[in-house]
Amino acid sequence: MQMVRFAAVDGFELSGSLYGDASAAQAALLIVPAMGVSQRYYAEFADWLATQGFVVFSFDYRGMGASRPTALKKSLKGLDADVVTWAEKDTAAALAWLDAQVGPQMQIHWLGHSLGGQIFGLVPNRERISRMVTVGTGSGYWLQNSPRLRNYVWWLWYFVTPVALPLFGYFPGKALKKVGDLPHGVMAQWRRWCLHRDYLMSEPGTSWRERYAAIRTPILSLSFTDDEFMSAQNTASLHGFYANAPREMRRIAPADLGVQRIGHFGFFRKHFAQTLWPQVPQWLAN
Repeated sequence: MQMVRFAAVDGFELSGSLYGDASAAQAALLIVPAMGVSQRYYAEFADWLATQGFVVFSFDYRGMGASRPTALKKSLKGLDADVVTWAEKDTAAALAWLDAQVGPQMQIHWLGHSLGGQIFGLVPNRERISRMVTVGTGSGYWLQNSPRLRNYVWWLWYFVTPVALPLFGYFPGKALKKVGDLPHGVMAQWRRWCLHRDYLMSEPGTSWRERYAAIRTPILSLSFTDDEFMSAQNTASLHGFYANAPREMRRIAPADLGVQRIGHFGFFRKHFAQTLWPQVPQWLAN
């Protein structure tokens, strides 16, 4: 693994990790992270994929993980970013950086965890992607959330966030033990989406619904019956935005694998290297 620094579209310095050898790889894959999740969380999976013939690039959005500037270590107050910034400026730059390493002849695939599968349609250079895998990706609309999440998320959206954002100037999720530290704009925008049935399509003044409907990139959706965040309805709703893309929806129960739990984050744990992980390279090879 090689740690790299690269510039976002607007020049903001970001951090990424490159796994595998581009000169020997059969294809490339970009890992696009979930909300509040560091690229480090995907390291074992990325390293394994490199042994399967892929060159893999993971990264942190601005303000997250290794892309959090030293001056903002104590507080993200003042960091100007929302989810669209992460998509249009950060993820687009990560894809462009990987493209420059592998060249135009090599296919690049996308693996989006949760938020990483939601924002594909917002990334301007998304046409460079040959295939997309989503893991635990669904709409954040709170009334469609799993019962476990719905029982307390109203408190987050109607009390905690409206109090915390003006008080701290960012969302201090680490201290609150909720999601993680997030820039003010990210949390405010995400809250708006999660309170609306149409989720990100509710953003005013956009043509995002048409943009997503125009996508033809083949999609494999991996979702889990015990996901504590995303219900089957959340999953179906979000992937419905990709209305004209070929979609294969796999909903997996822990019992299918002889385990007690997978959940929203379990896919990337090493004990699924023999069961869940091979589904990605096998589908990408078809």
